[in-house]
Amino acid sequence: MLRSLDIRNMLLIDRLELGFGPGLNVLTGETGAGKSILLDCLGFVLGWRSRADLVRQGATQGEVLAVFDLPADHPARAVLTEAGITTEEDELILRRVNTLDGRKTGWVNDRRVSGEVLRKLSETLVELHGQHDDRGLLNPRGHRSLLDAFGVIDTKPVRQAWVKRREAAQALAQAEAALEAARQEEEFLRHAVAEIEKLAPAPGEEQQLDVSRRQMQGAERIRDDVIRALQMLGGTGAEQAMVDAGRWLEGVSDHAEGRLDEPLAALSRALIELGDATRGIEDTLTALDFDPSALEATEERLFALRALARKHGVLADDLADLGKELGIRLNHIDAGEAQIGTLRADARAADQAFDEAAAQLTATRVKAAKQLDKAVTSELVPLKMDRAVFETRITEADAGPDGRDMVAFTVATNPGAPSGPLDKIASGGELSRFLLALKVCLARGNDALVMIFDEIDRGVGGATADAVGRRLQALAAGSQVLVITHSPQVAALGAVHFRVAKSVTKGMTTSNVVALSMDERTAEIARMLSGDRVTDAATDAARALLAG
Repeated sequence: MLRSLDIRNMLLIDRLELGFGPGLNVLTGETGAGKSILLDCLGFVLGWRSRADLVRQGATQGEVLAVFDLPADHPARAVLTEAGITTEEDELILRRVNTLDGRKTGWVNDRRVSGEVLRKLSETLVELHGQHDDRGLLNPRGHRSLLDAFGVIDTKPVRQAWVKRREAAQALAQAEAALEAARQEEEFLRHAVAEIEKLAPAPGEEQQLDVSRRQMQGAERIRDDVIRALQMLGGTGAEQAMVDAGRWLEGVSDHAEGRLDEPLAALSRALIELGDATRGIEDTLTALDFDPSALEATEERLFALRALARKHGVLADDLADLGKELGIRLNHIDAGEAQIGTLRADARAADQAFDEAAAQLTATRVKAAKQLDKAVTSELVPLKMDRAVFETRITEADAGPDGRDMVAFTVATNPGAPSGPLDKIASGGELSRFLLALKVCLARGNDALVMIFDEIDRGVGGATADAVGRRLQALAAGSQVLVITHSPQVAALGAVHFRVAKSVTKGMTTSNVVALSMDERTAEIARMLSGDRVTDAATDAARALLAG
């Protein structure tokens, strides 16, 4: 519910504070008094598109503040959460300032916000209806959702089917694109896999080959010198000479009085060390012995590994894994057709499931459309439009998450006359009554929105105006309706009555709005009945209207 509206320096308003009540709030006043200014100011604080010259002449800036009740379950709280605004308050305070240079700044509960946040909030707070209403019932883009709301139609199955259909189509498209891309490199893949499989690299093999190669290269460099050393030890007869020397010395050692004992022991040790050295050299020579072709084979294998690794831009140790990866890609190509066949079947099944769900939704909408047409027609009778024909047309549209239906509300003002969109066929007064009848049928059970009707009773009077007023009163039960009206029958049914008046002081025009007492309401309704000259009969008629 809109609790209050505070306006400062906007258009013809200097300072205005209004407190609204539940139920039907009516605003009356002479033509040109400035009733539409209130809508301009309310639309401004709600972030709607507004005129450029909103700031009152002589002021540096204009400001509007609106206070709404905010129950715990109000849909506006979801918008606040999305905008990062948390509040436990039971009221929502919107404030917006407009400067002379056109800059606009908005706040929600003292938190600065963009105009977009205000507009999203407005969709949960206010619903405007009038003869030039392009935000609500006259906008065909919203007719489908209005029909769904009227029929309490569950569109979830179609939305779920649409998501599965889209996912299946995307999976098929991705698989087809992947297969096509893989086919373009199929020749390369087959060659690369065959090349890697032929070489059969193993992790760690490069390091092993490199170590073996260095060892063989080192052995090749020292082997000749080791052979020469062994030849020198064997070729000079050093061992035999030492044996002969020992034998000669042993023969005379008994006559040397012990002087040859140490030389003989040294010769014995030397013979042992010489034998150890010879055997060590022979063992080394055996270890250094290799087939020269082995070195060549090792180098060829090592160079082949490194060349293939460079070709594919990987480490030699990763060649085996690369071969597996490329093999998998080849398998995908080979198995691609089978996979795509499965995905195509899935896509066809998803299409069929969506078509069935959409067809069921269409049938449900057709049924709800007939119920809505019947309900609107019954509402048109007391509004003196019993010859008019209202029809909810459902035509086929492109598939989407809401099915395959395009919904449009059409009218024919007389039997046999061509039907068409509401705003193209109906006159001003007829359109107002159509909108009211439609809103009465659609708004049942929805009390979250403040409904505003801008001169929706224009062009009607008498019993028809009374019927309009009573339907507005019914709409306001349990919620809040604001109506700008020229009809005394409508004004008399209001729970709260405001009068808009314009005055000129020192050459400055000002609009003011005041809440009326019962006596003031009687006088205002009498004026609406008789014009500038209020008669006793008009006053009596006003009292009768107020008495119900």
